[in-house]
Amino acid sequence: MSTQATDNDTPEQAEFRAYCRQWLRDHHPGQPPMRLPQGALEVSDPDALAWLQQWQRAAYEAGLIGCDYPTEVGGSGRTNCQTIANQEAFAAKTPYLVNVIGLGMGAPTVYFHARDEIKQALLPKLFSGEEIWCQGFSEPGAGSDLSNQQTFARRDGDNWVINGHKVWTTLAHFASWMILLCRTDKEDRYNGLSYFVVPIKEALGKGVTVRPLIKMTGETGFNEVLFDDLVIPDIYRLDEVGAGWKVAMTTLAHERNAGEMITPAMGGMSVDENNDLSTRDPSSLIELARTQMRNGAPAIEDPVIRDAIMKLIIRYEAFRQNRRRTRVPELRDHAQRIPLQTKAVITEIEQDTTALAYEIMGPNSTLAISDPQAPDAGQWPQAYMNTFGLTIAGGTNEIQRNILGERVLGLPKTK
Repeated sequence: MSTQATDNDTPEQAEFRAYCRQWLRDHHPGQPPMRLPQGALEVSDPDALAWLQQWQRAAYEAGLIGCDYPTEVGGSGRTNCQTIANQEAFAAKTPYLVNVIGLGMGAPTVYFHARDEIKQALLPKLFSGEEIWCQGFSEPGAGSDLSNQQTFARRDGDNWVINGHKVWTTLAHFASWMILLCRTDKEDRYNGLSYFVVPIKEALGKGVTVRPLIKMTGETGFNEVLFDDLVIPDIYRLDEVGAGWKVAMTTLAHERNAGEMITPAMGGMSVDENNDLSTRDPSSLIELARTQMRNGAPAIEDPVIRDAIMKLIIRYEAFRQNRRRTRVPELRDHAQRIPLQTKAVITEIEQDTTALAYEIMGPNSTLAISDPQAPDAGQWPQAYMNTFGLTIAGGTNEIQRNILGERVLGLPKTK
């Protein structure tokens, strides 16, 4: 942990940091008994899920998750301490938190927009990982064009009847709850959207169908979810009817890493600290290049390879230093420009880093993750394939650039 982070701590934060460090030292779960996928978004093995849930529950009960949320909704009631827990967990090399969608998107959305009784009922089990959450935004005809939602919720007295089709729904195969954006007015593109939380597990076979989608990695973290006359009570609506676009912006602000601008902080790891979202440090390519041969010599001796690695290391360091500016409110709050950059920049560094690993490994890059001869247990090719999901998720990087150009730089809209 950096000296600077410790020196800047308030007395409360310093005490909490020492507590986190000691607890993580004493309660680190060690290596799992099964092979875990590279991130929570790819978990499909029920045994892996159970092991990760056990770890998340332990961290939550110790006060390392939901730190900055009020105690009445299951938090610890601290002030600006979640980042401390994140930093110490990252330094201790702990496993990722499996309920990443719930922690990163579901919790802040529910906290800011749900009724008090819903917050109190749902957030504690979300923080502990007992109930897994998924996100119902993308549709076959509405991916990055979020306002094109066609899943429709029709009011029926004190209930809503939902029909439609969601796709690329990560962790839906394990999820108890979904944050769901629906159309409630077919005539108004933006004000005709409303936002709900939906108990999809208890509705399986009773209005909800979950079908796995197999990715090119062979993993099944993605799903499609179909709604057929699903009935939910109005208490599961977040905010006002027609306010779905506003609520969705809260969700996306956290998904795209603007969440640290909003209090309380994210319930789980932030982008810098979450193994699921942060890039592999490109400097790790140095050791890979030392072990892989090119033209009869270690790849590290190739000046082109060395130059490519150094360029990535410089980009990564520039990214890290740029993120430090989010600590300055005047810079951070200016049209969310720094947080909005994060998603596009870090996912592309990740993609370029893993692509260079392919080049360094040469023919060895074709070895599958299950092949005992694969360098670094086949993690690099697997990571490269997974990066394409990250550049698409949360709005494609092309959409991110449009947002930055139009809303931050004031450029005209593309035709």
